Amino acid sequence: MDVALRDSTTEDLEWLVELRAVVLRDDLTRLGVFDETRVRQRLRDAFRPPLTSIVVVDGRDVGSITVRVEDDVRWVEHFYLAPDVQGRGVGSTVLRAVLDEPHDGPTRLNVLVGSPARRLYERHGFLLDTDDGVDVFMTLRAADRAPHGAH
Repeated sequence: MDVALRDSTTEDLEWLVELRAVVLRDDLTRLGVFDETRVRQRLRDAFRPPLTSIVVVDGRDVGSITVRVEDDVRWVEHFYLAPDVQGRGVGSTVLRAVLDEPHDGPTRLNVLVGSPARRLYERHGFLLDTDDGVDVFMTLRAADRAPHGAH
């Protein structure tokens, strides 16, 4: 399986909005906060093509990941993968590529409570910061990055 990242463009927005709705529907519904309009609008409001990469598997666009730096914190956001490629190592490959980029400060992200994606982040060394009952915030300190063999 060939996994690559490409730069996003404004033309990617609408399919990413739909992907986000599909990927988050079960977790948001379980948490009692799914809203058909809001799940899409939040990405429309936050989408920044210069900071977002498209995940490509075997030549097919299957997801996205946004990486932004604020102060000394690297934030991983809008990391969505199509359901048919989840659980096949794509998430680890993409996350490893992001974490391998030089950065001296911590890396942070949030994941929905109960999401299976949390296990991916824990395998890569992310630790729990806070849990508000809907969002779990996690941090990977630069000194705590898991060695490649741990993935």
